[in-house]
Amino acid sequence: MKRLHVHVAVPDLEQSIRFYSTLFGAEPVKVKQDYAKWMLEDPRVNFAISQRGSREPGVDHVGVQVDTRTELDELAARLKAAGETTLDQEATTCCYAQSDKSWVNDPAGVRWETFYTFGDATTYGEESDEKAEAAACCGAAAQRGVEEPIAVQNSCCGSPAAKPAQARTSCC
Repeated sequence: MKRLHVHVAVPDLEQSIRFYSTLFGAEPVKVKQDYAKWMLEDPRVNFAISQRGSREPGVDHVGVQVDTRTELDELAARLKAAGETTLDQEATTCCYAQSDKSWVNDPAGVRWETFYTFGDATTYGEESDEKAEAAACCGAAAQRGVEEPIAVQNSCCGSPAAKPAQARTSCC
């Protein structure tokens, strides 16, 4: 069964935890110094927030979480069939979890993550390969050499000081 994933960058983690806990009527299932996550059944969503570095507040990325590697392979194949370039990551540490992932930017520049999580991790995971993260962040448009849409310009790739190959992404 698939679950919608939404990740929001927030300026004040504690204030946002209080707000979303009240909105959802539930406490987060995971809380770290810079991250919180709710796994809700109604609506069925993996909702995460983080306060990391200089990220602009707002929707960081959206995605689909799957229950099996087979489902992930099916979704990645659909993206490739649509002619989109994906960044596939295996056994990556991200958002305090171990996951296999496939990243893509939609035609409007919104970052999408499809992923299968198979374990917890003790670190957020940004110390991993920055080049792979930059590709996930900046997606197909950057790989084709075209200017990113506003949604991506305002994400981790859009900081004036960061070029796509140097950018970092929140990956969950």
